Amino acid sequence: MSKLPAPDADSLAQSSRLISVIEREIDAAGGWIPFHRYMELALYAPGLGYYSGGAQKFGKGGDFITAPELTPLFGQTLAAQVAEIMHASHPAVIEAGAGSGALAVDLLRELERLDCLPESYGILELSGELRARQQQTLDSLDPKLASIVEWLDVPPEAFSGVLVGNEVLDAIPTHVIAVRGGEFFERGVVLAASGDRAFEWADRPARGAVLEAARKLPLPVGMSVESGSGFVTEINLAAAAWIGDWSARLRRGALLLFDYGYPRDEFYLPSRARGTLMCHYRHRAHEDPFLWPGLNDVTSSVDFSAMAEAGFDAGLEVLGYTSQGQFLLNCGLLERLAAREQEGDAAYARASAAAQKLTLPDEMGELFKVLALGRDMATDAPLMGFARGDRTHRL
Repeated sequence: MSKLPAPDADSLAQSSRLISVIEREIDAAGGWIPFHRYMELALYAPGLGYYSGGAQKFGKGGDFITAPELTPLFGQTLAAQVAEIMHASHPAVIEAGAGSGALAVDLLRELERLDCLPESYGILELSGELRARQQQTLDSLDPKLASIVEWLDVPPEAFSGVLVGNEVLDAIPTHVIAVRGGEFFERGVVLAASGDRAFEWADRPARGAVLEAARKLPLPVGMSVESGSGFVTEINLAAAAWIGDWSARLRRGALLLFDYGYPRDEFYLPSRARGTLMCHYRHRAHEDPFLWPGLNDVTSSVDFSAMAEAGFDAGLEVLGYTSQGQFLLNCGLLERLAAREQEGDAAYARASAAAQKLTLPDEMGELFKVLALGRDMATDAPLMGFARGDRTHRL
């Protein structure tokens, strides 16, 4: 932690106010809250949480860079898949958690070039601060494209078209469980007894839906519930419920979800016996979710098998699952990169470096996956993004 840059005084004051909010909640709950509630407050407490506060999150001046901020090639390539889904369903797009707005700009410009503009482009964003930034980013669009965009306060009751979610699932608050001594425990948060942290971990016997889900986990040999070996992991019931909710709203079309994670048989490996919870602060990753609450992004990797099951159980079909690198190559990334050569050597070199980061196995290409869930699609052929290298059989 000593290598993390210290926050300025205003940021520390904001974090202190959020600490007070969380402390009051813990007191009101009898001294313990489940981690998923702590994560919800740390990220989304009104005006104070990481996503609801005013600090910059994305880009070089923030805490991390997502694919759309890295290069327009991501949105331009994705547009081909979005166009195909709209053609097979309905010409409408909703982007959940639109970040800086860069993906919306790149998608709309490329869809216009493809002569496949949607009738509407909805942005579902909970953060007022991010809405304002998105509006500033979208000011760069010409009026025709800008008029298509609208911000949604709540999801529509019924929707046909394409829902795009880039790095949404990993930021949905997750339950954390520990397995040791033959028992399942739910990890929670209490006030720290001493030290330089306001909060610390405290475990209670798991119960209810958390216990039921924990009992189904394919824990590694030697780390089963009967074993004394310790194992910590996440169960994201809220992310599965989010998928189920959108499944109920989708009449025709597809959910297209990008995130980092694994299928179930890779999620619960001995190498991940400490779980996948991770925090991001000024382009540095660390594992302490109690450090400067509200100033760090707190995330967990996605169990894509659980997400696919949630969609399937709600009546959706798994249309494809593959790595981000394979998906982008299938959708024509290299062709779009080749078109950048005419912009000059320097511009092409930058675009080429970004394309490699998006696709190479030791970069974002393998860590990030793409899952498509759909209903009533008017096509018998695989979606282009999954035409080669589909891994649905691994889910």
